[in-house]
Amino acid sequence: MTPDTLGVATDVDYSLLGLYARATLTVQLVMISLVLASVWGWAVIIGKLIVFRKARAEAQRFDAEFWSGEPLDELFDKLGEDPENPSEKVFASGMIEWRRSQKDDGRMIPGAEARIDRSMDVAIVKEAEELNRGLPLLATIGSTAPFIGLFGTVWGIMNAFIEIAEQQSTNLAVVAPGIAEALLATGLGLLAAIPAVIFYNKLSSDSERIVAGYEAFADEFATILSRQVES
Repeated sequence: MTPDTLGVATDVDYSLLGLYARATLTVQLVMISLVLASVWGWAVIIGKLIVFRKARAEAQRFDAEFWSGEPLDELFDKLGEDPENPSEKVFASGMIEWRRSQKDDGRMIPGAEARIDRSMDVAIVKEAEELNRGLPLLATIGSTAPFIGLFGTVWGIMNAFIEIAEQQSTNLAVVAPGIAEALLATGLGLLAAIPAVIFYNKLSSDSERIVAGYEAFADEFATILSRQVES
């Protein structure tokens, strides 16, 4: 390696900011979009972890309250028709339909059980949609970020070859800076995609378990109400 080439190699800033500053505008835009996608993805991940933890805690608390032996009508009157707890919303939807299906003489309108089941199913679907909100974004980041990064890398390497042609030198010290800044785009793409894929799978599984808990409660509650209808 000649002294001039060595001087060129040592003068290049290989830090992340240095490589970003050297990159072309297209590659810079790719890097910015990937960083923003990573930040957005982590915001969704952290928010969902908090929401799911709260949902599990609320479900356990309400489950203990429901099976405490307190009369259902008293529990419903205490919670109201529009509670904040998802489990309580499923319970409230069933109780609202239960009371609407009662005649003045205390007997039930035909088909009450089916309407109560549908009412709770609708409430569960709404809560499932709320739990899954944001998860498609993680799936999108996980599936597209590597390709966006690869596009930045291809574009950067193309410009690196153009620079090689202009300088008429294939020395590694000349080639390395352009290749390094190009590969940074792929690295950022993977940095955004890997956590998104991992947490998408985890959060999707957690959401399914939480919703399954709501469905199990709805089945148990419907069984209790059916006994009262038949009695």
